[in-house]
This record gives sequence, structure tokens and C-alpha cells, in this order.
Amino acid sequence: MKFSVLDTIDPHYNLAVEEYLFSTSSEEVFLLWQNSPTVVIGKNQNAFAEINKPVLEKNGVKLARRITGGGAVYHDEGNVNYSFITPNAKTEGIDFSSYAEPILKALKTLGVTATLSGRNDIMVGDKKISGNAQHRVGNRVLHHGTLLFSSDLGFLSSVLKVDETKLKSKAVKSTRSRVENISSLIDKSLSVEDFIAYLSSFIIARYKPEIISVEDNPQINALYERNKSIGWLYPDRTIVSDYTKTVKNRFSFGLVSIELSMKNDEINGVKIEGDFFGVQPIEELEDKLKGVKINDLSSVLSSVKVGDYILGMENLDFINLLLN
Repeated sequence: MKFSVLDTIDPHYNLAVEEYLFSTSSEEVFLLWQNSPTVVIGKNQNAFAEINKPVLEKNGVKLARRITGGGAVYHDEGNVNYSFITPNAKTEGIDFSSYAEPILKALKTLGVTATLSGRNDIMVGDKKISGNAQHRVGNRVLHHGTLLFSSDLGFLSSVLKVDETKLKSKAVKSTRSRVENISSLIDKSLSVEDFIAYLSSFIIARYKPEIISVEDNPQINALYERNKSIGWLYPDRTIVSDYTKTVKNRFSFGLVSIELSMKNDEINGVKIEGDFFGVQPIEELEDKLKGVKINDLSSVLSSVKVGDYILGMENLDFINLLLN
């Protein structure tokens, strides 16, 4: 294993380094990193639906999009991010528990008894201290997560728009009421720098990694330029058609929102968004639906496993949502 604590707080650059190592590393990699105040949205999310844009702009908060699925999260310098990169994963599909396990053990030695809960959260009791996401290409896995240590939780709730169905499904009134900082859960006084040093020592003792520094290179710089571009953050996926409808539903595996455009009885455009996970790119499923007559959905999708694109989704539930 290789290990690095990234020395920048630029979210677009840090995400570029992470993606570069995911694409190129032949060994396992573990990273620790922080961002300046940033909202990071999931690969399949609509930025306008997830952020309070005037608040971001007024306070100089950046927007970033990651290559993993899942929901929007707020980063600041009181939050610590961790990444596992595995080039030859032994498990199939999305596997949160294996990658969360060392983090849970590290927290336990600090006196924080946490558990992996729901889809992708690390919880202490009914409070969330970490959100996790994952991206898979073949056997290569990128798993990363947040660790709220001393974040501004009040500000967090002001920059994120949370779908009401998500709060209802968790029986809570607000984003702020369901998150907590790790620093408030431990007995001794630690700074965020102390916490990073502690996690570093834990990883070094457990894995005996080679400690590396990541130098600038053209591939990282190209990803960096893409990450901060308007086209990446706010992709233009406008659908022009005779008739357009939007349907959405929150399932146990996440929110799925579909904008469907029709010309006569044929689908001529489809846009699928949400905070779901998947092991295949959602654009591939969208392409399979284009040009399909609405009455032929079942037969066309009979050779497709929708759950590969929207983890947990059954074909029949997907068809019913489209026809809703």
C-alpha cells in the first residue's frame, strides 16, 4: 500500500489527484485530505437541486463534482476526507463495509463506538459523522468518505438543499439534527491536525505503507481543469421534445429522478439523476432507452439489469417509475 496526506485544500485539485491515482496506480493507495469550504455533489446529481447557490456565492464556497455516486456533502477544514483505492478488489459490486472497517477501528481506539448504517453512513447512535461513496471500474475500486471532526455544522445546513423525502425517510426535521462532530464525542482535546496525525499513525501501524508525495503532472492538471469547468459542474443535458415529464421517488437505496421526453409514443430523451450508486455509468442506461417505444420498455429492458446502473433497483420498479 501507498499512503499520502495531500498538502492542498483545493477541492478540484484533490479530486483530480484521487482520480488520477485510481486510474493509474498498480498498488493499493490510502489518502487523507481536506478541502476549503466546498459542496461536493455526487456524479449523478443536478447541482441546482442540491445547493443553495446564493449562499455559496456570498460566502465564497466552492462547488465540486466527484466521480462517485451518492449525495451532496459539505467540506470545510474541520472535515477530514479519506480515500481507499484498490486496483484488484476481491469483492463484487458496491462494498462499503470492508472499507469502513479500519475507520471504525480507528475511531473505536479514540473511544468513539461507530457503526456503518443504512446505505453509506457511519453513525454514532442516531448521529451521522461520515458519509461514504464508491466508484468501480472492473476490479478497480475507489472508496472515499468524510469524517466530520470540527466542521461548522450550522453552516452545513444552510448550503445544502435536502429533498424533503430524505428527511422524512429518516424521521428527522433537518440536516443539522442528524449530524455530529467527532470532536464532541471524544474525551480528550484534539485539534483537527492532531486527528489527522492520529489517523496517519493508525494507518501506518496497520498497513506499513510506503509514504509518497504526489507531484504535478499533465494528467492531474487536465483533470483539475475539467473539475473546475462549468461543463463538469453544470452539464447541459437539456431535452427538447414535444412532451416532457419528470418523475421521482425515494427508495431504500436512494432518490431516483427521471426526466423523460416523448415524441408521439417514443422516448427521444431521458435524464436520470439522484443520489443512488451504481457500477455502470448511468449514461449507458439512458442511451439504451432512447428511441424505444413506451409499450416496448419491458421487452427492451429484458436483457438489461437496471440494478447495475442504479444499485438496488429492480427492472419492474424502474419501468413503473417511468410509466408513472
